[in-house]
Amino acid sequence: MALPVLADSLDSYLVEVSRFPMLSREEERELSIHYLDTKDVGTAQRLVTSHLRFVVKTALEYRNYGIALKDLVQEGNLGLMNAVKKFNPHKGYRLITYAVWWIKSFIQEYILKTKGIVKRSSKALKKKLFYKTAIADGKAAKDASKDAANILTTNDLSLDAPIGEGEDRTHLDMMIDPDKDQASLVADNQEREINKDKVSSALALLNDKERFIIMNRQMSDDALSLQNIGDRYGISRERVRQIEKAAMGKLKKVLARELPAGRAIAELPA
Repeated sequence: MALPVLADSLDSYLVEVSRFPMLSREEERELSIHYLDTKDVGTAQRLVTSHLRFVVKTALEYRNYGIALKDLVQEGNLGLMNAVKKFNPHKGYRLITYAVWWIKSFIQEYILKTKGIVKRSSKALKKKLFYKTAIADGKAAKDASKDAANILTTNDLSLDAPIGEGEDRTHLDMMIDPDKDQASLVADNQEREINKDKVSSALALLNDKERFIIMNRQMSDDALSLQNIGDRYGISRERVRQIEKAAMGKLKKVLARELPAGRAIAELPA
């Protein structure tokens, strides 16, 4: 599938992708059903190109990692195409709600492969079943801020510049439609609810002891110690650790079938 390529200028790329019309809910549903039934490449291309703006917006969220924006956009586009191939419109949610998993997953995986590290910033994040990339400490944050400042002063990211002489609209306006903030909020909320449902279903497959250990070791900001849990069940600290490790393995195996590889679970049930 031939897509626009972000070569030298983000401005020109945004102009190009803004020419692709956004789809209404009904148009998107009809096209998605048609593609599901026929695998028509032209239909898939319409679904993909109508969401290219969102890929740029998502890629910009990862610009602090010192990786060329064009590479992040390219990976995000691959994630979007993968989402279109796998999307089932009969599930009831919008394509972007599903696609955001794959877009972020491809970008995150690319960052991890390129950097070879995972940075985490808070106690809460460390309690997640999967990783979520973040700035680790003050020095890293300061360096990232300098990098971001340098990037934002280059021609590639002159998003606040007018589209043309005498124009009030900026390139950022072209990237995000007027209802985008509300749409993003809805998509994020739907994604969290879907993730919670998946995790809750996975937890239900554990026995009571395994579930208690995971809930109180991996999913609580005030985690119990191995000794605390061992005393509760009359077992050793080492046995608690073994049960925790085995239960985590079960959860990851189940969730790997439900969520894109490497996808961070941002919200877990309390």
